Amino acid sequence: MMQRKSRLLIIEDEQAILTGLQDLFVYHGYDVDVAQDGQLGLEKALQGNYDLIILDIMLPRLDGFAICDAIRHHSREQPLIILTAKTTDEDIITGLTLGADDYVAKPFSVRELVLRVEAVLRRSAKRRYEAAQLCLGTHLQIDTRTLVGTQPDHTEPILFTRREVEILQYLTQHHDRPVSREELLVEVWGYANGSRFETRTVDIHMAKIRRKIELNPKAPALLITVRGAGYRLLTGS
Repeated sequence: MMQRKSRLLIIEDEQAILTGLQDLFVYHGYDVDVAQDGQLGLEKALQGNYDLIILDIMLPRLDGFAICDAIRHHSREQPLIILTAKTTDEDIITGLTLGADDYVAKPFSVRELVLRVEAVLRRSAKRRYEAAQLCLGTHLQIDTRTLVGTQPDHTEPILFTRREVEILQYLTQHHDRPVSREELLVEVWGYANGSRFETRTVDIHMAKIRRKIELNPKAPALLITVRGAGYRLLTGS
C-alpha cells in the first residue's frame, strides 16, 4: 500500500513565492494546496484536513494573525508555521502566542524552510503523552491532553499551546539539570541540529510559559535560567 503524502496548505499572496513554494514541496513529495488571500486561506484551513499549514502574515482580506487565531479556536492541534517579513520581537511573539509552532523570516533559505516543515511534521507524528497531568510547584496542574492548566482557588483556566506543554514535559523529564537552547531545538522542535538554526523561538516560548506558570514572572521560581547552560524546571518547588 502506498503511504499517504503529507498535505500542506500554503497561504501566501505573492505569486512568485507561492509558485516557488508549491513547486518546492511537490518536488519533495508533498500534496500541496494553496490560497492567495486570507479569507480563502482560512476557509480552506478550517474545511481541509492538512498535516501542516504555512501561513504568511501580510495578506489581503484577512491577515495571518487573525487566521492563526481562528485556526487555534477551531483546533489546538493543527501544526502551523508562520512565514513572514515581520521579524520584530513583538510580531514574532504575537504569532507564537496565537499558537504557531514556529516562524521563518523572509528572505529565507528554502533548505531551512523544508527542514522546519519536516521537523514540525516529525514532532507531530511522534507526539506522546507521557503523563495525563503535569504538576508544577504547588499551584498549577496542566492536563497534557486538553492543554488546560488549573490552579487552586482560581476559576479561570490557563490555556497552553501544544508546544508549550511539550517544552514543559521535556524539562520535567530532565529536571535534574539545565537544558540548553540547542537541546530543546533538537528534542522538542525536532530539528536535526539545533545549533544550525538562528532563532529566538525558544526564548520567546520561555517568556510565554513564565507568564503562565509563575506567580511572579519577573522573579521566576519554577522555570529558571542557568547562565551559560540553558533552562531548568524546578519541579520540587
